[in-house]
Amino acid sequence: MVLDTLITGGDVLLPHGLHRVDLGLADGKVAGVYAAGTAPTATETIDAAGKTALPGIVDIHFHVRAPAYPERGTVLSETRAAAAGGVTTLFEMPISKPCCSTPGELARRRDHFSENAVINFALYAAPGDLTKASRDKMMEIGCIAWKIFTTPSPAGRADEFEGLAFPDEADQLRALQLLADTGLPVVVHAESAALLAHYEDAAKALDPADAATHGKSRPAICEAVAVAKLLAMNMTAQAKLHIAHVTSAQTVQVLRDFAGTSDFTAETCPHYLFTTEKDVAKAGIYAKVNPPIRHQADQDALWQAIEDGVINYVTTDHAPFAKAEKQAAEGNFPAAPPGVPGIEFILPAMLDAVANGRLSLKRAHDLICANGARRYGLYPFKGALLPGSAADVTIVDLAGETVISAETLHTHAREVAHLFEGRRLRGRVTQTILRGNTVFLNGDVVGVQGAGEFVTPAAAK
Repeated sequence: MVLDTLITGGDVLLPHGLHRVDLGLADGKVAGVYAAGTAPTATETIDAAGKTALPGIVDIHFHVRAPAYPERGTVLSETRAAAAGGVTTLFEMPISKPCCSTPGELARRRDHFSENAVINFALYAAPGDLTKASRDKMMEIGCIAWKIFTTPSPAGRADEFEGLAFPDEADQLRALQLLADTGLPVVVHAESAALLAHYEDAAKALDPADAATHGKSRPAICEAVAVAKLLAMNMTAQAKLHIAHVTSAQTVQVLRDFAGTSDFTAETCPHYLFTTEKDVAKAGIYAKVNPPIRHQADQDALWQAIEDGVINYVTTDHAPFAKAEKQAAEGNFPAAPPGVPGIEFILPAMLDAVANGRLSLKRAHDLICANGARRYGLYPFKGALLPGSAADVTIVDLAGETVISAETLHTHAREVAHLFEGRRLRGRVTQTILRGNTVFLNGDVVGVQGAGEFVTPAAAK
């Protein structure tokens, strides 16, 4: 046997920890894990001395909205950024124009991503008209999971949220019950519509230029109440529920209180783990996200929840916007579009947490990759480096440094990445390999447009 590629001389993160072994790749898969000097010959050898090979990162919460709004970023630009961040598979959320809530739109987005993606991708679907016929057709096409919002459609964006936004609790329960039979995760953006309306109305009397106004218009209670209601509903529905982007100590407590009542999991994001409302005040409207970035006590509670296993997923919620869109809302937080680019930040930020002793490398990787692959039924084809796994590898220099700046970012939204601008992080992505082919190397994206494959729940079978 002749390998296509042999990665040698470095450490490899295996399911049971770090090991100094050689990694063989052939035909787009891991061919073997070998003691030093025992591997077959290879067409290409990568010297990874002083570096660490990780399973390619799987980000389960990503937005590009393509093919709509190319001024915010395209499938090509944002999957290039993902490759630069060490991400080899991303799960794209269904907010699009029109919403990805019908079989036709799901197929259209699949084809668009297939033509343009540099890395592998999966697609969420919204449950749309809540009929079994539509649900089953979208499963046939290959949606990876489902997504709903408990909030109403934003003003002027009804077509982007048609079949995705369910502010009525009866509809939320109907959706959970309809989707429970599919066995696919149901991801929920959880904020109480009634409480949001109450607090947003009260916030009209506050200074729109003050960063704190956004937090006061969407306080933690809005999230905590919505999550509590969903978890109570799921005791009946028994769906495979996943709570998106948890932000607060209140919600963490709700998750603790409902432990064991149904099959549910929860995620948070780097902007909640590494920044607070003080950072938002400095960055201004460029740091507006929904739900809002909160206080130090909330950040501390999120880290404690990770330590305790209450939260087992960290995702980017990457959401690029055009500079002109953000600038148009300067001094007006309520009017600013919500979202920050994060796909190139997540892995270096988590490696920095490892360097600071907050996490082990294995735990950090589980949070941003392996756990997601497991939850969505892709493990060990994704999220592991074992014989038969996808040859998706991210090579990192744990002693290296990543400096976040508009000059080095690859996302189209690099000019609005103010929240993380100037961050110096210990840990650097040096090479990203997709199905055995290098797509990022030492600062340059070398992946080919259209090389990304559509990942479906059947991929690991």
